Amino acid sequence: MYIPLAFKDDDIESIRATIRGARLATLVTATAEGPIATPLPLFLDESEGEHGVLYGHLAKANPQWRLPTTGDALVIFMGPEAYVTPSWYATKQETGKVVPTWNYVAVHAYGPVEFFQEPERLLDAVTRLTNKHEGSRAKPWAVSDAPADFIAAQLRGIVGLRIPVTRFESKRKMSQNRPEADRVGVVVGLASSENPQDREVAPLIPHPA
Repeated sequence: MYIPLAFKDDDIESIRATIRGARLATLVTATAEGPIATPLPLFLDESEGEHGVLYGHLAKANPQWRLPTTGDALVIFMGPEAYVTPSWYATKQETGKVVPTWNYVAVHAYGPVEFFQEPERLLDAVTRLTNKHEGSRAKPWAVSDAPADFIAAQLRGIVGLRIPVTRFESKRKMSQNRPEADRVGVVVGLASSENPQDREVAPLIPHPA
């Protein structure tokens, strides 16, 4: 990922927060047949290894897990993002030398991928992933709510994955390269947008309080 210095994010807590907030990631592996990508919900176990370990699962019918990989897997996590119109820039009124852009947060995680099928490991990964996404609900659903034989049958249709993360690349492009007056204009524009994604980006842009 191309990351100009102004947009580089090396803060591990910021990186982990982006991963936790991304409900769906994209797993990319390089194979002899070309790159393969699958959208997947994943979770990061921050207690394992130097950078943490990613866990998830994919359908057994998905050919991605059967094809030998070349090098590390890449997992892409996207955070908040929004289109930025040059109409919000003070510079537009001053010189007119402005163009549209996009603000976004992205984390790329790299590491060797391991696929597994042991029922106990699959159950653990599925349970932890379910708890992650059900935890905020008033009445969370648990894997144990379903009949055990039904869950066992479902587990036979999936393959688990484990990726010990060897490195992260993180980009937080939030108008840091624009003059202060332009950033203020972007904040105001995004904050007043009818699009909830735009309003999510607004407070991430550095500007005077």
